[in-house]
Amino acid sequence: MKDLTLTTLIAVFEEMFGRTLFWALVAAAAIVTLLYLYVLIRDRAVSWRKFLLAQLSMPVGAVAAVWFVFTITRSGLRDIGGAIDVIVLLAIAAGGAVGAAILVYTAQSLISRPGTDQG
Repeated sequence: MKDLTLTTLIAVFEEMFGRTLFWALVAAAAIVTLLYLYVLIRDRAVSWRKFLLAQLSMPVGAVAAVWFVFTITRSGLRDIGGAIDVIVLLAIAAGGAVGAAILVYTAQSLISRPGTDQG
């Protein structure tokens, strides 16, 4: 693997997670992103109360993302071998944290009526 291309990354992720699960995760991320953009355009402002509650979900999202990857790959903390493994693990945790915050903010905004929370 001399070159790191998008097709190479897709092939690696399909091999790790399985084709169906990988594309289901991509579709779920795309749907949540579109709903988040819809909420931001609809409300025309960020609700800081919802934003704070979404930030409180970030540690849960980080732990869930790491646990999910360890479960899918059948590995654990004992299998971490070097610095790149720690960097990848931290990137997975960061992605899970941000994803959880976006998901929680979007869910709160879709459940509550627009304009009811001006904070």
